[in-house]
Amino acid sequence: MEWRPAATPERLQARAQLLAKVRDHFFRTGVMEVETPACSVATVTDPTIDSLATRYSGPGAADGRMLYLHTSPEFSMKRLLAAGSGAIFQICRVFRDGEAGRFHNPEFTLLEWYRPGYDHHRLMDDVAELVQALLPARVAEERISYAALFHRHLGIDPLALSPQALRRVAGEQGVAGADTLDLTDRDSWLDLLMTHCIEPVLPPGLCFVYDYPASQASLARIRPDDPLLAERFELYLDGLELANGFHELADAVEQRRRFRHDLTCRRALGKSQPPLDERFLSALEAGLPDCSGVALGIDRLLMRITGADHIDQVLAFPLERA
Repeated sequence: MEWRPAATPERLQARAQLLAKVRDHFFRTGVMEVETPACSVATVTDPTIDSLATRYSGPGAADGRMLYLHTSPEFSMKRLLAAGSGAIFQICRVFRDGEAGRFHNPEFTLLEWYRPGYDHHRLMDDVAELVQALLPARVAEERISYAALFHRHLGIDPLALSPQALRRVAGEQGVAGADTLDLTDRDSWLDLLMTHCIEPVLPPGLCFVYDYPASQASLARIRPDDPLLAERFELYLDGLELANGFHELADAVEQRRRFRHDLTCRRALGKSQPPLDERFLSALEAGLPDCSGVALGIDRLLMRITGADHIDQVLAFPLERA
């Protein structure tokens, strides 16, 4: 049984230097570092994300209490924002079940930060400034809408086509098994086309993709001038998804409606029905300041900085050595 770390000493040193630079950046720009719990009585409802769970059996829980390991510190950090924290960031370990592979480990490091008074476009400026400062050299940068990206690479309007039409596009693009895949909703087909046909041909450098379909809003606001679009962006670095950002939804009623819709989708997929985070929803009811936030994968960024081709190469002890 191998006991040694998977990452080389040089890559472990690169990780330490990266984290120090991140903290220095936020210290200089007036963003406070915070810590929030890794375990909670509630978790995300997103149908594409599965939580790891544990059971607490100490004082106050004679029969045991289910606790979920957080997949992101988002809900707790927004509670701090609603309580008046101002701009905040956190570097923490997060956990997701069923995720392991070249770019995934079930336990990974996430950098998440929130800027009151920023919309998602201003936050993109903030993200670009930080990432460019962390890379060994400046790289090219592009910003493009989700619809324009699909039109450029596939010649289609992703907001207009039906699932059946998107299936035909996938077949024409040579996606293996497109004619037999059991995907019934439009967003699943759009995700498939993005991962199989667009991400592999994104140009080197930073690519911000913004104005996602409203059906993929998650915790983002809907554009007030266009109800088909969400005020959300994702950042790719050399074709690898690195960050996901929102102009944050502050409407507790709408957020609850989205959570319940997620649970309906999870039920249809045969997945568990986690409890809603009522403390987070109460914070929204109390008043979340106008803000934008983003989550950035530290391990993936470190892969690009060090030239690693597998996430295990930048982790001391990935799943197989944990």
